[in-house]
Amino acid sequence: MEQNKKIRTGVVVSDKMDKTIVVKVERHVRHPEFKKIVRRSNKFKVHDEKNESSVGDKVKIVETRPLSKEKRWRLMEIVERAGK
Repeated sequence: MEQNKKIRTGVVVSDKMDKTIVVKVERHVRHPEFKKIVRRSNKFKVHDEKNESSVGDKVKIVETRPLSKEKRWRLMEIVERAGK
């Protein structure tokens, strides 16, 4: 049976590791008391098998089984290259 996997879009902030990138995903939430929209972000370690993405790229990532201690996401596609 096919499970619905989580998909997120974010920006690569680090590509220094081998086959691993760090992706920052931002979301906008309303502050419970002040009702102002605030930015919240999370960083995810993402598996990049071919080392094809670089810092600044906008990428789409998909949830997967645990690949290491902190890696639970895989690179799905590169939406937009940096500097273009």
